[in-house]
Amino acid sequence: MDSLRAELAALAARLIVEDGLDYGAAKRKAAKRLLGERRAHDALPGNDEIEQQVREELALFHADTQPAQLLQLRRAALRLMEEFAAFNPHLAGAVWHGTANEHSGLHVLLFTDDSKGVEIHCIDRRIAFQLGQAPHYAGRGRVEQLTLHWLLEPEKGHDERPAVLAHLSLYPEKDLRGALLPDAQGRTPRGTLHALRQLLNASASTGENPTN
Repeated sequence: MDSLRAELAALAARLIVEDGLDYGAAKRKAAKRLLGERRAHDALPGNDEIEQQVREELALFHADTQPAQLLQLRRAALRLMEEFAAFNPHLAGAVWHGTANEHSGLHVLLFTDDSKGVEIHCIDRRIAFQLGQAPHYAGRGRVEQLTLHWLLEPEKGHDERPAVLAHLSLYPEKDLRGALLPDAQGRTPRGTLHALRQLLNASASTGENPTN
C-alpha cells in the first residue's frame, strides 16, 4: 500500500473507531479531508485495508475497553438472533468480525421468504421498529430493513440498560448461499446463531474475545 493509500486508510479507520462512521462514509470523509476535490477513485483504500487499520487502531488505543464492549455487543446479538431464530438469522459487520466498539450497531441478515412474518413477530412481541432499506450484500439493488433499539446487558453496579441500534436486513432464502461465500481474506463473512454461540463459549473458556 502506497503512502497516500496508507494515510487515507489510517484516517478512515480513526473515523470509524472514534466517530462510528461506516466504511463508505469514513472513506469519503477521509478523502475529502486529505485530497479535497482532487480525489481519484483508484487512490482510495479498499475495505480490507481499512479494516486492518481499524484493528491496529483498536489494539493501540482501545485495548483496555474494546474487548469488553465487543463481548457486550456479541451477547446482545445472541439474544437478538435467538429472538428471530425462526427467520434464519446471520450476524454480519463489526460485531461478527471482532472490530466493534461502543459506536457499533448490530447488523443481522434474516433469510426468509416470509418477510411479513418478521414484522408480525415484532408487533406480537411489542418490539418497536422502523422500516427502511439497505444495500444488498452483493450489490444487487436494495432490500427491506427493520431498525430497532435493542437493550444491552446492564453494566456492573448499574440497573439502567443502554440500547444499541439493531438493523435486520430481510433476504429471500435463495440468497443464503451467496451470503456464506468466503470473503477476500478467506473468512466466513457472516455467522449463524450456532457460530456466534461458539465464539462466546470460546471467550468464556479462555477469558479472551476471539475475532474472525
